Parts: sequence; structure tokens; C-alpha cells
Amino acid sequence: MIKKGISPITENFLNLFSPDRAALAAVDTGQYDIEESLAELAELARTAGVEIIAKVVQNRDAPDSAHYFGRGKLEELKECIDANEITLVIFDDELSPSQLRNIEKILNPDEHAVDIKVQAMDRTMLILDIFAMRAHSREGKLQVELAQLKYSLPRITGQWRGLSRQGGAAAGAGTGGRGRGETKFETDRRHAKTRIRKLESELRELEKQRALLRERRKKNRAEAVAIVGYTNVGKSTLMNALTDAGVLAEDKLFATLDPTARALILPDGRKVMLIDTVGLLRRLPHHLVEAFHSTLEEAAGADLILNLCDASSPDRDEQLRVTAELLDELGCESIPVLRVLNKCDLLEAQALDLPIIGEAIRISALNGQGLEDLLQRVSEALPKNRGEARLLLPYALSQYGATFRAEGRVDIEDFREDGIYYEAVLPVYLLEELEAYLL
Repeated sequence: MIKKGISPITENFLNLFSPDRAALAAVDTGQYDIEESLAELAELARTAGVEIIAKVVQNRDAPDSAHYFGRGKLEELKECIDANEITLVIFDDELSPSQLRNIEKILNPDEHAVDIKVQAMDRTMLILDIFAMRAHSREGKLQVELAQLKYSLPRITGQWRGLSRQGGAAAGAGTGGRGRGETKFETDRRHAKTRIRKLESELRELEKQRALLRERRKKNRAEAVAIVGYTNVGKSTLMNALTDAGVLAEDKLFATLDPTARALILPDGRKVMLIDTVGLLRRLPHHLVEAFHSTLEEAAGADLILNLCDASSPDRDEQLRVTAELLDELGCESIPVLRVLNKCDLLEAQALDLPIIGEAIRISALNGQGLEDLLQRVSEALPKNRGEARLLLPYALSQYGATFRAEGRVDIEDFREDGIYYEAVLPVYLLEELEAYLL
């Protein structure tokens, strides 16, 4: 099944499709919990529409540099594939171009076949496939395609079989034709490099536009709160619960990929922008983080960050750690962070006393539990740029009433003979501007 939203050249390189039957393959080096990693890989596969038929694990000090598995284990994998009519093998690591070629040669022993019957795919390839399905904005699609092309460029030679060199005048005739002796994958590599340069140029322009929007927001004194966290912890559900944003919320990894910003009114009356960012993942390849760097920079430009995790997950401490590391990488050390534990409705009462909870805010975005407390904590954590005030404004300045309601909170508005009396919570710049009328 070909995925929608992929450019023809990227589709040509990656041959993206989701077979019905697949096997997971991993080398257990003892560096991390292999069962948890495979469970996450299976969830990624489910998100891509793949049915997992088998899992094959080999204990080794390190993956084999040529075949990932040892030759014996690879033959065992082939027997499993033949017995279960499997058409895809997903490896729980990033495969090198040579490993990919060697594995597919063993899994597809027919040297004369043009099409491969069993495709080998690594963890990064699968994540890219999901990203391609989930991106909807122009910037998201460009970022996905750029990541795909950079990943596939050194692997293009492994995607083609039975390609002969073409020479003569006809082969090189016309603009964009192949030169003498140039193979199809050489032509594809040349086109890929050209496309990469074009995508990078377009993304630089979009990044400039995004930077200008951030500057305009700062100039207009608009404050921003960014939701950052692991994928599938409920960021979109929280966004919908607080702002009625209508963002897609599914029990799948990377259900939403593009950032969303909506206005949020806090208890003290101030209006802030709530921003939902792309989800993170354990062992997310670094170049994928780089591909979405401009999207994640929304967190770096925020006044407050909500580090959201799934309280019901045994990996909640890992989720918080991964998010904190990325925030440091983005240069967010000076931005205040609130830890928010979502899905607390799925926990037993005694589980909320676990040490990891600490001062974190406990909520359930699905049923609304703890959201009032969260909004109050957000108000308290944001920079103190407003205060309570009593003012008596002359009627000549009555236009400020609309500003008070738009940018602050008006508790009392009383029309008197000598002017308009206000009791309100207002931004500091308004208090300074109207200092002469403060009571």
C-alpha cells in the first residue's frame, strides 16, 4: 500500500509500503531493555498498518558489521520468513547501507530477480514512513522529505537490481537525460542531491518566516506555553481539553506531527498561546531531531514549557529524561519547566505517591481531572508581568476598557460621576502607562 503525501522521487527511493505480515529483528547487547524496545517497535509498526507475525532476537556483544545478525541467525530468520509468508523484516536498529544490501541478498537469494520479495527496513526507515503519513503542513512535508532523502541517499544503490549502464547519443539526449555510461541509481543520486539543496533552501525561508512570527509575538507582548513530551502521552488531548483546538488525538504514535498553536485564557485573565510540538521517541535518531529542529524551536521561544509524560507508563521517568535532554540540546535551560503527569485516571491511588511524582502536576486530559490546578500553576509559573490594580480613569480614556478586557482581567467596572472605576489584573506596561490614575 503506497503512502499518500510522498513526492514521486522520494517514493521511488524508499519504495514505501506497508505489507500485511512482518517480523521484528533485534540484537540484544544488554545496553537497554530489549523487550521494551521491541514493544515500542511493534507499536510503531502497528501505527504504520503492519501486522507483526514473529520476533527474532540474538544475544551478541554488538551487531555484526556485515549482516547485523550472525549468518546462522540470519538463515534462521529466512526459514521463519518462508514458513510464515512474511514480506517485511523490521530491524530495531539503524542499518548501514552495506548491512541492508547483504541482508536483502540473503533473504532474496534469486540473483536475477528485479523485484525483491522480502524487504528489510530499519527503525529509522519505519519512523520516516510514519512521519510521511502524519505530516500535513507544507513545512512538515518538506522536513519529512528532506529527512527521507538524506537517509536514503547512501542506500540508493541497494534499492535497485538488474540495472545496466546506458550509453550512446540517445541515452544522453535531452535535458536531464542520462550521460554516457550512467546507471539509473547514479541518475537518481544526482536528482536526489539537487532536490536536497532545493528543500534546504525552502526550509531556510520558512525558518526565517517562523523567526519573524516569534519576534512579532514578542513585540506584541504575547506569551507562549509549549507542550513538549514523548509521543502518545496525550499532548493533543490536553491541547483539545484546554482550547477546543480540534487536533487529531489517537492511541497511536505520532498521531499528530505538525505544530498547532491556539489561544488559551488563564485564571488571571491573561491570554497566552498554547503550542503543541512534535512527539519524541526513545532512541529517536539524531538526524530526525535535526530535521524537525525548526518545529521544536517553538519550545525554545516559549515563556513556559510543559514537560508532559504518561503517568501510567512504567517508562515515565525515561520519558521525562528524554524530553529534558532535548530541551537542553535546544538551549532551553533558562525557560521555566512544569512537569505534568497525564493519564493519572489510569493509576491506582497509591501509585501517585511514587518518588518520580515529586512536585509534578497530576492530571487526566481525557476526563478533565486536575486541569484547573494546571492552569493555576501555569499562571504562577509565567513571568510576573502583571499585577492587581485599582484605577479611576477619566471618561476621555474609556477606550482602555476594551484593552483591559482583552489583555487582563476586569473584576469590577463602575461608571461614576468623576470617571470609570476599575479593579483589575493588568499587564505591567499598562500599569506603568496609567500610573497617574492608580488609586
